Amino acid sequence: MSHVDEFLGSDVLSIGPLRLKGRAFLAPMAGLTDLGMRRLAQRFGAALTVTEMLDSEFYAGGNREAAVRAEGAGLDLHVVQIAGCRPEWLAEAARLAEAAGAEMIDINMGCPAKRVTGGTAGSALMRDLGLAIALIRAVVAAVKVPVSLKMRLGWDEAALNAPELARRAEAEGIAMLTVHGRTRCQFFTGKADWAAIRKVREATALPLVANGDCASREDANLMLATSGADAVMIGRAAVGRPWLVGEAARHLAKTPHPGPNAAERCAAALEHYRTLLSLFGKEQGLRHARKHLAAYAMQSRRADAAALRSRLVTSESPAEVESILSNLFVAERAAA
Repeated sequence: MSHVDEFLGSDVLSIGPLRLKGRAFLAPMAGLTDLGMRRLAQRFGAALTVTEMLDSEFYAGGNREAAVRAEGAGLDLHVVQIAGCRPEWLAEAARLAEAAGAEMIDINMGCPAKRVTGGTAGSALMRDLGLAIALIRAVVAAVKVPVSLKMRLGWDEAALNAPELARRAEAEGIAMLTVHGRTRCQFFTGKADWAAIRKVREATALPLVANGDCASREDANLMLATSGADAVMIGRAAVGRPWLVGEAARHLAKTPHPGPNAAERCAAALEHYRTLLSLFGKEQGLRHARKHLAAYAMQSRRADAAALRSRLVTSESPAEVESILSNLFVAERAAA
């Protein structure tokens, strides 16, 4: 029995043929949910993790970077998120991801970025439900694995059509829904409206995941109670804390655990850094790692954490980075 089974016991959520141990997931985040972060989150107890959003045309066309971001080696459950606005490309990307080992395909209809919505993808699809359904239909028909859908409440406050999209997506064979409690026009400002997600709960019997502003174990409890969802999805709060999602899962399962100690967190940060260098090569890996390194440093209680953070994000030496990370965590107790 793994440590996840031991802590989560019988708290199981079924998504089609998949049985997920726990009710806290790691959200897909561009430039952040790389393979290293997903591996760690799952190891610490996240029931599900999702790749960064992949442009379906780039991925289906053989783009090397997209293929790296879709990598799932070493994961217990591999979920690939794809985005686009042409059914044929989404279908082909889904087929390729399934052939490469993906056990679930997630369709992005929630990204608010202008570079995505400007191409009628991401949350822009909530303004064209006809096209949204055509995309869902193409992906569901293309693969045998479950297909999930991630969306927002709507484009803006005047068009909160997530319940309608949810009903129509369920009819097309979608297996799970995730709703971020903001509109596209809010981007990430203000506070996510967890209560508004309940309207989607009332519209569909599908497993429902609530997303947006879940930053703690206590938030996870309140988010479920307010939204009526079956699970929570944690994003930005888990950057620098890949163990947070597992802590939330255990809290929801009423099997609390003190979480990793300083030495365990240090080992995780070091493994994450080394995975990035291995995946992307030294030069690109160093650049990619900086957001994570800064976030790990922000979690340290050392008095000189800010100075060490500056060195971490500017260093070109892997040996120096590893030395600083070790000092951040292993010396933490002595500094407290």
